[in-house]
Amino acid sequence: MGVTRRDFLKYCAIGTAAVAGSRYFQLAHSMQGDNAAISYIRSTCSPNCTGACGFNAMVYKGRIASLVQAADYPDKEYNPRGCLRGQSMLNLIYGPDRLKQPLIRVGKRGEGKFKAVSWDEALDYTAEKLVEIMKKYGPESVASTIQVPGTGYVNKGALMRLSSMYDWSVIHAYTMNGDLPAFWPMTFGVQTEELESLEWANSKYTAVFGSNIMVTRVPDAKFLNISRERGGKFIMVDPNYTPTAAKADEWVQINSSTDAAFALGIVYVILNEKLYDEEFIKTYTDMPLLVRLDNNKRLLAREVRSLAGAAAAMKGRIPEYRELYVAYNKKTKGFVIPNPENLKRDFDPAIEGEFDVELVNGKRVKVKPVFQLMSEFINKEYTPEKVARIIAPEEARVREYTDKIIKLGREMGTIKPLHIVYGASNYQWFHGDLKGRALSLIVTLTGNLGKPGAGISTYAGQYRVRWPLGAWWAYKSKAYKWLNYLLWMNDEYRNTEEFNKYNKEIPHPKNGVKAFVFGWGNPFDQHNMSNRMREKATKGELELIVSTDFQMSTSCLWSDVVLPGVAWYEKYDLTATVSHPYVQLQQPAIEPLFQCMPEIWIFKELAKRIAIKTENEEILNSIADFYVNPELFKKEEEARKNGSWTLKLAREIAQQASLDAAALMLKTGGPQVQDITVDMLKQGPVRLNLPTPNKRQIMFYEQIMELQPFPPVSYPAPLPKTARFVKSGRVEFHKDEDVFIDTGETLPMHKDPFVDTENKTPGVKEKYKFALITRNALYRVHSTHSNNITMLELQDLKPKVWLNPRAAAERNIKEGDLVEAYNNRGKVYGYAVLDPGLHYRVAIFEEGWWSRYLKGTSYNTLTYPWIKAAHLIYFVPGMWEPTTAWNETACEVKKAEGVKHA
Repeated sequence: MGVTRRDFLKYCAIGTAAVAGSRYFQLAHSMQGDNAAISYIRSTCSPNCTGACGFNAMVYKGRIASLVQAADYPDKEYNPRGCLRGQSMLNLIYGPDRLKQPLIRVGKRGEGKFKAVSWDEALDYTAEKLVEIMKKYGPESVASTIQVPGTGYVNKGALMRLSSMYDWSVIHAYTMNGDLPAFWPMTFGVQTEELESLEWANSKYTAVFGSNIMVTRVPDAKFLNISRERGGKFIMVDPNYTPTAAKADEWVQINSSTDAAFALGIVYVILNEKLYDEEFIKTYTDMPLLVRLDNNKRLLAREVRSLAGAAAAMKGRIPEYRELYVAYNKKTKGFVIPNPENLKRDFDPAIEGEFDVELVNGKRVKVKPVFQLMSEFINKEYTPEKVARIIAPEEARVREYTDKIIKLGREMGTIKPLHIVYGASNYQWFHGDLKGRALSLIVTLTGNLGKPGAGISTYAGQYRVRWPLGAWWAYKSKAYKWLNYLLWMNDEYRNTEEFNKYNKEIPHPKNGVKAFVFGWGNPFDQHNMSNRMREKATKGELELIVSTDFQMSTSCLWSDVVLPGVAWYEKYDLTATVSHPYVQLQQPAIEPLFQCMPEIWIFKELAKRIAIKTENEEILNSIADFYVNPELFKKEEEARKNGSWTLKLAREIAQQASLDAAALMLKTGGPQVQDITVDMLKQGPVRLNLPTPNKRQIMFYEQIMELQPFPPVSYPAPLPKTARFVKSGRVEFHKDEDVFIDTGETLPMHKDPFVDTENKTPGVKEKYKFALITRNALYRVHSTHSNNITMLELQDLKPKVWLNPRAAAERNIKEGDLVEAYNNRGKVYGYAVLDPGLHYRVAIFEEGWWSRYLKGTSYNTLTYPWIKAAHLIYFVPGMWEPTTAWNETACEVKKAEGVKHA
């Protein structure tokens, strides 16, 4: 091997992984190849994962030889963090799919035929095509999207900066991914709120609904076990016996998507055994607010004869996004107007009863408090026995489930703090919002909000923006134009009466989307109705597709131009997540390989070239300001003019520009990042300045402990945009916008899956018997690591379809058979795994596989872009808009015919 004794000893220190991985290292070249010292660079693992784990990259001779958990979090309980996926990232950095230089397509889309070109040729070609489309169809016909901003505020912000500069349409990836739990804005007025995972250990009762924490939250799963070791109870509610269920004290198997019924059965027990916290719900929720029985709307103070004058005087003192409602004061036996801007109260509101009120027009109407209406509804529709008939997998077990609901209701009503984890695969159903609203009732009725170890949490990637980023993301403070992904994919729905009735705010490009610019994602494989995306590409509806990535994904194969970006061990970037409140830095351990460039440079160059081609004087005169420090831009341009420009110089400038952008976002980010600097982050993670004891991430602490109105701010949206979701300034369980009244969903309720979607097509219910669940895998982070050889070997290089043995036997399917999961839209192949822990009516396929491993098929061809009317009435991107319902997919499974095995 030509290794000296000194090198041999160094390799031993590095470990055998370096030698075993040499076949990948040979595929890449680094400009630091002559540096023989061993160094350690701290960076952050940053796929679309809530983990955000710190890793030390061990660098030898300019190559990363090993990745080891940094274990440097000030809260020692978080140490170490990491998983095998993150540790085997070398397989991607140095793997055979690594992009080496810019590419322009020469074959058919999806065929994978490209020519390698220079950066100048690729960027000029891209800019020219974009300008043609912008002039012909309007700038909004160019759509862009980034994935999970928390994994890279700097470089992903550069694409957002470019998009705002030229008025492109921006697709919010949170709803594109189906990760938005729509109950949050409906109930609490926020995008989401969560406990940090360290707080799990403080819970005395943890109820997990459809989240496979032991697989999808590997760095944090230990906190569930710590809670149990401290005497806490942990129950798992899921149709399937998962690895997480195996660790639970109790597994409750229910029918698919019946969680709302289960939750309301629990609420029945809490209500009837008076286990609710009456003072809590009077203060913080809409339970005392009165609802008119004649129209199911909340009673407005301005409608009441005795309150109209006071309401007029108060209206001028409250923000426009608030509304004045009415409660009944038991002390004075009269009506009162709760202040929506201050939860402190000096009256005792009634939460039960029926009252007669005179309106300003002289009409008298009957009204009841929300609590009274809810109690009547639940007592009628969700008794434990009725719920058991909905959720029990078998009729013979109804009695068992009736008793179980009563037992668990008593436990959840009395054991505190209670924490509910509501999993993404569970809320990614058409009526996932109803399930979330029902589960929220449990924690709210029992006062489990605003306290350590208490609340309801949803975790789905690094989606939340933790502080204002507009100083970097928005070019000269320009607003974005937004586009909803589902409405782009679901052309036919935009022409329906339902859409025209309820959509008041969601825009769509007049001439449609003609160009798609994206990065850090794999939409031609990984997203809802990926076949529709491919159809738009094949038919020419999309005239230009531009991707940036560091490896040749399926979506790159479908692109017209591929601009090679870098991995998170080759650049500076700023990261934050939801599962722990630490700000962290990505740092370059090595030079970018081959001709790959930091994305901030790529989008700066596109911005410059578009300005030149459009002869936009305003932008040309200020284009140097694309970088925070315009002198860096000028320095590179001067090097171009005098012939001293090199790729190395451009990289050095781009890396410094990234640090400048990070510093700007920290400097202008407000109290949460006050006094946090880039230099501090170079040394390790720094906890956000949260307004809670010990800066712990405790949901709604200021609302509960300081009586501030709901909602807290959900960045980057301004508060007036989200506060209108809960106009009362309280947690709201009665929704009275017209769409909720029209669909009968004013209160949390259960609706069966598929009734409002699949089963509307004649014959579907009889033909397709399974619910297809595309769960997350241990071996990938969505599409990332699909081509990781270590992860592939652990799966025998075979995608799987899981079935219940009884269901498989009825179809003559045996363990290991190549099978086809299909419906009237598409199909996917996999090898049968017979699992007795699976629900009889469930088929599971683990999402994230690139189509090249699926014999050209895709699991997302079976899905459909269902759109629920309630998600149309407001539009705040990533917070209230139509969101993907992956699992609202009916299918059948059969042996694959005429297909060769692997």
